[in-house]
Amino acid sequence: MKLLNLWVLILGFVSFVVFSKNWVLVEAGFEGFKFAQEEAIFHVDGVPSTSDSSDPKMVDLTLIQGATDKGAVCLDGTVPGYHLDRGFGSGANSWLIQLEGGGWCNTIRNCVYRQTTRRGSSKFMEKKIPFTGILSNKAEQNPDFFNWNRVKLRYCDGASFTGDSQNEAKQLYFRGQRIWLAGMEELMSKGMSNADKALLSGCSAGGLASILHCDEFRGIFPSTIKVKCLSDAGFFLDALDVSGGRTLRDMFGGVVSLQGVEKNLPQKCGDPTSCFFPQNLINNISTPLFLVNAAYDAWQIQASLAPSSADPQGLWHQCKLNNANCSDSQIQFLQGFRHQMLNAVDQFSRKKKNGLFINSCFAHCQTERQDTWFADDSPLIKNRVSMVLHDLLETGTLIGCESRRLTVHTLVTKHVITWFSSN
Repeated sequence: MKLLNLWVLILGFVSFVVFSKNWVLVEAGFEGFKFAQEEAIFHVDGVPSTSDSSDPKMVDLTLIQGATDKGAVCLDGTVPGYHLDRGFGSGANSWLIQLEGGGWCNTIRNCVYRQTTRRGSSKFMEKKIPFTGILSNKAEQNPDFFNWNRVKLRYCDGASFTGDSQNEAKQLYFRGQRIWLAGMEELMSKGMSNADKALLSGCSAGGLASILHCDEFRGIFPSTIKVKCLSDAGFFLDALDVSGGRTLRDMFGGVVSLQGVEKNLPQKCGDPTSCFFPQNLINNISTPLFLVNAAYDAWQIQASLAPSSADPQGLWHQCKLNNANCSDSQIQFLQGFRHQMLNAVDQFSRKKKNGLFINSCFAHCQTERQDTWFADDSPLIKNRVSMVLHDLLETGTLIGCESRRLTVHTLVTKHVITWFSSN
């Protein structure tokens, strides 16, 4: 089997199908693949690989008009931006908004550092970026969305488009919420106000943002317009790390506190930091939402479960590089993380309006890369699952990793397009 160009590592491979009622065990086994750490980090950063597709369309950066007057600025005070590729034909009035990912900054020090990167300043953003995967304009690579109006809203605030504060001493502007609002206002003026269908998506920190802003996105359109949300690799779990601490909770707590995020979070999930974790949000979202996530999310394993701060002796280093080096206890720990994720989406999965694709791969962000979205070696479900796909799509959600026919694209678009067709 050909290796995927991302962290692909099937641990205790289990495919599940759930489309709103019961988890159904399809197959269990064990396979392992090495992955290149540098490729994975490049992928986690949210930039499409040059191998994603041949000759992808390069789309220009557009700065948001009037953003400065609204205080909607990047960390360094520069104007935020987006990339828009116009739709055509049957997709001329359909809109797909992709919120860019790229981590967070939770301290003055690392927010100051981000000011010197594309994650904190439009001065350093690429003037053109390739549109691949779910953003591709080629029917053979993106059959259902290729002719939609496709947008990537750039990420330069460090708080998943939710902050609203500033630090005058360091000239830091935490204005993610204002960037979100200014971006939506700009796109409405560019034709999104005439949309007949709209899909809000995002990867990683952008995937979290698509959950946080899902109902808000629904609210900017008339009730007659069909609106859905898609979160890719945005389901960050409030999980214990290998030392028994909560590395990600500590980091998220810093983001929420530093950037004034609390005022823009839902109030139904307890303390503000808890409201930054999707597991405490998804059951209260009224807009139809589709989750795409790896049960062994590569970024979460690297940065949340087994970061160097929680593993000072480096006992997890080799395991993170190659699952063949994982001990039995390490594999059991990772399986526990997977089980926690499945339990966290159980109630969510029982609502007919929602959908999921959770595969047992070590991956992070699968919709915007061509090799995992729609390609010959994309993560798929076993052939015998495809024989009952129609019944499964009628009743539940697919969770699996590898096969020959059904790609991430197939399952996402079948469910999303079915949403748009039936609602």
